[in-house]
Formats: sequence, structure tokens, C-alpha cells
Amino acid sequence: MQTSLDTLDRTDVTVTPTIGVLALQGDVREHLAALEASGVNAIGVRRRSELDAVDGLVIPGGESTTMSRLLVVFDLLEPLRERLAAGMPAYGSCAGMILLASEILDTRPDAQCLSGLDITVRRNAFGRQVDSFEENLDVTGVEGGTMRAVFIRAPWVERVGEGVEVLATVPGGPAAGRVVAVRQGAVLATSFHPEVTGDRRIHELFVGMVRDAVAARG
Repeated sequence: MQTSLDTLDRTDVTVTPTIGVLALQGDVREHLAALEASGVNAIGVRRRSELDAVDGLVIPGGESTTMSRLLVVFDLLEPLRERLAAGMPAYGSCAGMILLASEILDTRPDAQCLSGLDITVRRNAFGRQVDSFEENLDVTGVEGGTMRAVFIRAPWVERVGEGVEVLATVPGGPAAGRVVAVRQGAVLATSFHPEVTGDRRIHELFVGMVRDAVAARG
């Protein structure tokens, strides 16, 4: 006898999450490709209706002050703050880490932050574009050995609040010990750009966080 979907136990139905990438400026296409390769639906987010439709959001690398201004222009700043406060999973790379912070050093007076993470970040902490570099990192929660991390005008974390887990620090050199990856609950951030290396392990970690959040909602 054929069984209708309505009679199935809901736990037997696998739902594919939809994860958005804030598509105002920055490495949008690279993140969309990495998310799709990680097995989820991925969409660009420019409007409130698109933000309302996603189960999680990636805030890409780019120029943090430009994205901050565009969040206001597109009327997304307060809706995004509300979704984060309500527990929406989010991942920010580089500029995304800056925007997710609760305090930003070395930025414009009118720059906005989302306060998704109880951290203080220093913008362009590693130097200008010519000071970009790569480093092998051990990242807590990421299996398979060290990860090749690309830093481009990257921030670092100067303060972590209670409940913030440090996932990675710079292993050597003048910046040894600087915090470059953190997680607080359903919010993840890295100083580096995993979207440009082809290594999807950070995106897969975030996808797992989103799946857990969707499952918890029932």
C-alpha cells in the first residue's frame, strides 16, 4: 500500500536548508558556490523578503564600511539584527566578522555593527592589501588536518566575551596568538577567506550548524 507523505513521521523527512549570502558587496559568488557544493539551497540576499526566507546567512568578505552603509540603504540593518537576536545562524568571513562584532576598532565613526558576537575586532589589523598572506591553521571543529587560510586586509579579534569559543589563532610570526576564528552559539566568524581556496570545511561546519538549528525548530 502506498503511504502518503502526511502519514510519515516528520523525523523521516530530510529538509534541505536554505542559506543566504548577503549580496550587497564582496565575495558573494564564491560563497554561493561553496554552499551549493556543501548540499544546501543558496540564494543572494538583498531584500527583507529574501532575508525572511533563509535558515542561515553568510556575510562575505569585502569592504565592511561599504556593506555597513548599504545595510542601511537597503533597509536590512534592523531586520538582520532582529534575526540574529532571534537565533538565526550566521557566518562572517573577514568583513563579515567585522560586521558581526559588538565593537569595531579603527573604523569610521558612522560604521554599524550587528552585535551577533560578543567580540571586539580590529579592522585591517594585519595591514594593507600588500600585507596579505597565507597561513596553515588548526581550526577547532574542523577535521582533516590543518587548513590553508588566506588573509586579505584581515581583522583580528582583540577581545572575546563570555560564551565565545576561540577556534583558531595564528601559530607563529609577529601576529602569533592572534585570534582569527570564533564561534558563539549559532554564529561563526573567521578573519580569513575560505571561499577563495576551494576548501569547503568551514562552509560544511556552518551548514551543520544551520541543519542543527532547523532540526531544533522542529
